[in-house]
Amino acid sequence: MIRNFIFFINPISGTRRKDTLEAFIRNKCKEHNFSFHIAHTNAIGDYTELPNKIVSNNITDVIICGGDGTVNKISAALLHTSVSVGILPMGSGNGLAYAAGISSNWNKAFDIIVKNKPNWIDGFFVNGHFGCMLTGVGFDAIVAHDFLHQQKRGLIKYILISIKKFWKATSFSFEVNWGHQHISTEAYFISIANSNQFGNYITIAPQAKLNDGLLDVIIVTKKNKISTLYALLQQVVAGTTAKNHEDIRSTAGIHYFQSHHVVIKNPQLAPMHIDGEPIPSCQNIEVMIQKNAFRLLQP
Repeated sequence: MIRNFIFFINPISGTRRKDTLEAFIRNKCKEHNFSFHIAHTNAIGDYTELPNKIVSNNITDVIICGGDGTVNKISAALLHTSVSVGILPMGSGNGLAYAAGISSNWNKAFDIIVKNKPNWIDGFFVNGHFGCMLTGVGFDAIVAHDFLHQQKRGLIKYILISIKKFWKATSFSFEVNWGHQHISTEAYFISIANSNQFGNYITIAPQAKLNDGLLDVIIVTKKNKISTLYALLQQVVAGTTAKNHEDIRSTAGIHYFQSHHVVIKNPQLAPMHIDGEPIPSCQNIEVMIQKNAFRLLQP
């Protein structure tokens, strides 16, 4: 099969320099005799014409050189297409890439692209907005809002913002409904994961898989903050499991379950994010899994 690539480079994502990336891509494509085109991402994130461009130019692979926000916007335009999607991780978190086993090392990431092993992964919709990694409401969205406006990003900056915000964090009232179950609670945040992490290998849902057809829901309830922090560390290190996908398991103030569909009442308008990008808050939040959203090139 003759492969024809388009590389999308986000010039402002993450902390790494982009001035050598184009040369790297050109050299690698020449080495493997790949046809290719290089484009830059657009500021408004509008890729509605991309499917037509793929057909008219016989493009087989779309390679996203950016972070989770860039992957979100471009992959949303590729739902259910037969094109393969690759990632050269260039963001500050790279949660989806890391969850899929894609290295931030350019050579290793490009080797995955060369081997051409695409597999379907899931996505999800939050009130009609597409996501592919993680959505959240409450404290983690507050951190995402603040992090987005930092001139310098990276793991250290994310940790510092999280610590600063955590000690000032207040809880929010939520009602969560899934299957035939529901829970009303005061919580610092609710994370709904398709991938297993926030990014930077910081896991929030260790049991989550990109292609299991399920959302992993983590509710961190209002407790003593030291106890909450300890419980979160246990979640990151050990994880939790449920007896079956709609059973709820509670450990030290952290509720965990899996479902295809979750509805959250958010009367206090706690802030929200999708894949680390802030979105306007609302009182009623519906999250639905999107099975087999797009084909991702993976190890």
